[in-house]
Amino acid sequence: MRLGDLLIRAKLITEGDVAKALERLAQQGGRLGDNLVAIGAIEQRVLDGFIHRIPAEPPDLAATGIDENDLMGLLLKLIYTNRLARIRQYVDAIKLPLHIVMDLVRMAVDRQLLHTLGSRNSDSLLDMSYAFTEEGRRWTIDALQRVSYTGPAPVTIDEFCDQVNLQKLTNELVTVERIRAALGDLAFDERILEQAGPALNSGRAMLLYGPPGNGKTSVAMRLASVFHDVVYVPYAVIVEGQIIRIHDPSVHIPLSPTKVSEDDGLSFVRREEYDARWVPCQRPFVITGGELTLEMLDLRYDAAGHFYEAPLHVKALGGCFLIDDFGRQLVSPTNLLNRWIVPLESRVDFLKLHTGKSFSIPFEELVIFSTNLDPEDLMDPAFLRRLPYKIEVGSPTLNLYKRIFEKECERQGLPLADGVVDFIVHRLTVDKGADLAAYQPRFIVDQVVATCKFLGQLPHFDPRFIDYALDNLQVRRGASKQGAKSSARVADGG
Repeated sequence: MRLGDLLIRAKLITEGDVAKALERLAQQGGRLGDNLVAIGAIEQRVLDGFIHRIPAEPPDLAATGIDENDLMGLLLKLIYTNRLARIRQYVDAIKLPLHIVMDLVRMAVDRQLLHTLGSRNSDSLLDMSYAFTEEGRRWTIDALQRVSYTGPAPVTIDEFCDQVNLQKLTNELVTVERIRAALGDLAFDERILEQAGPALNSGRAMLLYGPPGNGKTSVAMRLASVFHDVVYVPYAVIVEGQIIRIHDPSVHIPLSPTKVSEDDGLSFVRREEYDARWVPCQRPFVITGGELTLEMLDLRYDAAGHFYEAPLHVKALGGCFLIDDFGRQLVSPTNLLNRWIVPLESRVDFLKLHTGKSFSIPFEELVIFSTNLDPEDLMDPAFLRRLPYKIEVGSPTLNLYKRIFEKECERQGLPLADGVVDFIVHRLTVDKGADLAAYQPRFIVDQVVATCKFLGQLPHFDPRFIDYALDNLQVRRGASKQGAKSSARVADGG
């Protein structure tokens, strides 16, 4: 992916800006970035700051910060497990520049681990083919038994920490317009918008609380789309010779190229290519719920493969980490909160290798706790103090409830006559003694439409259909007592 694509994905420029800049470049030459500045599409300082955050590829083996023997071993394992033949495939697999891959191949040839097969149809280095010697095959199988990681070359822990600090959430300014656009057609209390903005701009932890069914999770998930910036996630990190896999396709969404792209001859960033060991992604958004345990917040060591998988909150660095249904985890809330006190306070987290060695990483992410339990029952005052933003997502007002109902009826093509919502509200709050909740309109509308469909009727509100929906929403008062009386009659032979 080239510079224009990244700037578009970060919403700093448009596809039209790239097209105009390419026209100017064809006439006057220069680099794409300089032409974007010249046509006024982006300010120079913004462009410089954006380029500064893009990882530059290492100029030589030493600049990788990784022992050359380890890199050669990784390359041979990739060749062996993926049955690679040509240099072009080697470069794509290990994600290192061609000249570094050639250095590693020469090392393997000098040690008689690989031998040259030559190139059949081209003089290009990329089409050169190699094969294992008998010694090379034995050496590689032994290396796989020691560490079975076969993926792109890792980056050093220092490079990882530097990049995390470069792409903090607080680099972006969240505006009212951004939040409103992110929430989209979601009906919500305006107070949530006004409270969420400062919380997002601070990058500090947030607590969403309130009764169930009022959209806490929906709000949290929409807030994640407020951020537009590009982040770079490494495939793996190396610490004290140990490899930790970071990139997770289920979490990290790579940026796809746009329709407008620069010509292949143009440089990616100034005169340097970006480091392919990093994947340009959207800011990650990780959700975990009742399944969360303390062990899931530690490095997971693969005893068979002898490498690690990063915990979820590490994969969420640079983005958001939502702990949904907080208080309903298998682990006690107190123990879970104790694990978060230091990271939330100091913005630094500590992880431990199975060797006993500990290391620190920046804790730069927005942690969102969401619960329908009473926060004061879950958290002591010391922890509540560490959550500077506490946003109540409560029951909707009557006006908001009616707005939600109207939207749901419109969605399903269900005519809404005057007085229907008031009738439903009365049945809910007075007859059933229930509180209004934001999820109820969709539930009721879906139920009424399903009943009409079953009976072969056009969608419409009928008092019977409304009663069916409300009974499914909440069991009738005294139903258990009626059931007990019926059971007694059956037992008596009645």
